[in-house]
Amino acid sequence: MANIRKVENKSGISYQITVSAGRSGEKQVRHYKTYKPDPDMTQRQIEKELNRIAVEFESGIEQGYTLDNRQTFSQYAEYVISLKEKAGAKHRTIVRYRDLMKRINAAIGNIKLEKLRPQHLNAFYENLGEPGIREGADKAIPKTDLRAFLSKEGFTRQTVATAAHIAPMTVTVATQGKRISLESANAISKVFNRKTDELFKIERDLEPLSTKTIVEYHRLISTVLAQADKEMLVPYNAATKATPPKLEKNEAKFFEIEEVERIRDCLENEPIKWRTATHLLLITGCRRGEVVGLKWSKVDWEHNQIKIDRALLYSADCGVYEDSTKTSTTRFIKLPEETMLLLKAYKKWYTEQRLKNADRWQNSGYLFVQDDGKPMNPDSLTDWLAKFSKKYNLPDVHPHKFRHTMASILYFNGINSISISKRLGHAKVSTTTDIYSHIMKQADEASSDCIANVVLRPKKQA
Repeated sequence: MANIRKVENKSGISYQITVSAGRSGEKQVRHYKTYKPDPDMTQRQIEKELNRIAVEFESGIEQGYTLDNRQTFSQYAEYVISLKEKAGAKHRTIVRYRDLMKRINAAIGNIKLEKLRPQHLNAFYENLGEPGIREGADKAIPKTDLRAFLSKEGFTRQTVATAAHIAPMTVTVATQGKRISLESANAISKVFNRKTDELFKIERDLEPLSTKTIVEYHRLISTVLAQADKEMLVPYNAATKATPPKLEKNEAKFFEIEEVERIRDCLENEPIKWRTATHLLLITGCRRGEVVGLKWSKVDWEHNQIKIDRALLYSADCGVYEDSTKTSTTRFIKLPEETMLLLKAYKKWYTEQRLKNADRWQNSGYLFVQDDGKPMNPDSLTDWLAKFSKKYNLPDVHPHKFRHTMASILYFNGINSISISKRLGHAKVSTTTDIYSHIMKQADEASSDCIANVVLRPKKQA
């Protein structure tokens, strides 16, 4: 039976509800809940609501729910993220979780875990979809010749970068009259004790967050509340009753054969390092980080194959680092003779670079490295491909597009989903069939026409 005690103090009148839940050793286990009525409620209304809350509270305790949980959503989310980290979640995932928590904490972080409702979440999702919600998306363009301004003030690009705590390249970009982030523009203006709008024209980005990003927030909140539900800290997972925006499925984009041939021809004019890296993206279907993270020790020259078990990634908090593949799986990919010949030619060039740099060279063991042998940032490959596509007026050449292209080529040539899934490194075949369902449909239609042409539409004899 719940015990109810009236409490009067400076903050007004409230009621403390106590429920006994047996003993733990020699100690009596009690759960507490505080109820503060609205000032305009009558005594009869207070008693009725108090009785309802006490019965609900006692019932929850009997069912095993700790409904007097005093943790806020923010506090509990930190606990859940720590659990994920200890369980081996990838560093990049944890970094993303903590980044998402900044907005989540600002919106619902201070709400008690047990009091979080679908309405709170729906209001948050609606706010995320409003214009101007993006952080760091605003840009600034110099109003004057910033190069001449620096010279007049007696500053170099390096001294400005040091004083503003930003990268020298950012200052260089600004002196070229190009866009930089508003945050960087603020830092530069502060060095000269000027208002930002004196030196820069500010462009506001009113584009709302994408549906995909909003769904990311929803999934993290759902993960946290699912753990709370599992630990019986809440009566239900509020996220399952919320209404996030519907995520439209985007079809995987791939290059047509004619485009692949043009890319291949244009690559012949490019340095062997980038030509080899791009070639591997297309032939293997590997992810960008897997290609950049490939080591010479993983190349099996005897059996014409490579072992994919690691990837290079980048995170702002620790720079370039090595991790397992996205699905933590290991796979061996057979390579055609042409690819092996290209790799041998590239290895010869690589060895020449190593000898040329002598003491400056750091032997990291990776195929694709910086000019001193250090591991390469995966973004470098993406940046080079963007410049490459612009140089030759090619369609957008993005690393992942090669992966989709390889899958489409295999499907159109009758290779089964299991084999394609193994080559791509998907943990489940269902992942492959889900991503490439539209390609499978096109391949099936092509197969149907092929059968009809052979069986039902025999060519007339000349």
